Amino acid sequence: MHTQTRPQPRLLNWTLAVMLASALWVLAYSQLTAFADALLALLGLTRQTRLGEAVHFFLYDTPKVLLLLTGIVFVMGIVQTFFAPERTRALLAGKRVGVGNVLAATLGIVTPFCSCSAVPLFIGFVSAGVPLGVTFSFLISAPMVNEIALVLLFGMFGWQVAALYLGLGLAVAIFAGLVIGQLGMERHLEDWVQKLQNGQTASFSGESMGWVARFEAGRDHVRSIVGKVWPYILAGIALGAGIHGYVPEDFMASFMGRDAWWAVPAAVILGVPMYTNAAGIIPIVEALIGKGAALGTVLAFMMSVIALSAPEMIILRKALKPRLIATFAGVVATGILLVGYVFNWVL
Repeated sequence: MHTQTRPQPRLLNWTLAVMLASALWVLAYSQLTAFADALLALLGLTRQTRLGEAVHFFLYDTPKVLLLLTGIVFVMGIVQTFFAPERTRALLAGKRVGVGNVLAATLGIVTPFCSCSAVPLFIGFVSAGVPLGVTFSFLISAPMVNEIALVLLFGMFGWQVAALYLGLGLAVAIFAGLVIGQLGMERHLEDWVQKLQNGQTASFSGESMGWVARFEAGRDHVRSIVGKVWPYILAGIALGAGIHGYVPEDFMASFMGRDAWWAVPAAVILGVPMYTNAAGIIPIVEALIGKGAALGTVLAFMMSVIALSAPEMIILRKALKPRLIATFAGVVATGILLVGYVFNWVL
């Protein structure tokens, strides 16, 4: 009888700690811009310079991605205690895989993440036993087809361009996820991710688990994943920040004409090393089109920047083996090339 009352203080402590941490998380996330501005001022830099813009990008995106990673992984660690990996995979296996890809791609529309910010949720999905192809549909859709991109495209180019981009972007995310899922490349996840996916690191299971144990599972999930991934996040965002401040618009516009067949693949190749989100790339898209670049070529460049960025690949490398990263990049790049050619042909 005494053992039934002992966990109550621990549950109360955990509940208060989670509530306080959640409030601090929301406060920190809401002040990211002010935090980056203040640090930039302390460094004596201004966003009107290329160096200042690059440093501000790093100061803003680093805490943003780390906050997202910590929060999402903690929540997914708790969610995982309710659903055994075998049950999760069963719900999305077989005939439901296609439905899962559609749902995951649609979820990506309403989550305004850049490619690096989407990685934490991707890892959380995989660790919870969601099929690999379904998680890739989300990873592609989240940065590439979100409401920010659609609203900006609608405002600048009209509803036809926004609708066509929405349809083709979702098609790329769904198709790429289906292809990767059919290839059965789970063995190319890093070993620590496979252990998480198979539930080998879970200490508890079943509906009888108490909330103290669930909170502890979330904490352990954060320690396991964030502890391994954070150096890759810093390296990836540092690379992206360096490139973000030095976008060569004139050089890019010089070869993005409609008549050159090689312009679309060249734009995709050029876009991969760069890194920004949809809101950040749209003004560049508008500037390139204003300088005479073809819309399809520019959109292919935009999609490669936000769905195939080099910083994203660096972060993913901690969770995925090189062959899976190469397959992901190849399938998505093929879809982006088709989108670019279709836009140039239709418009």
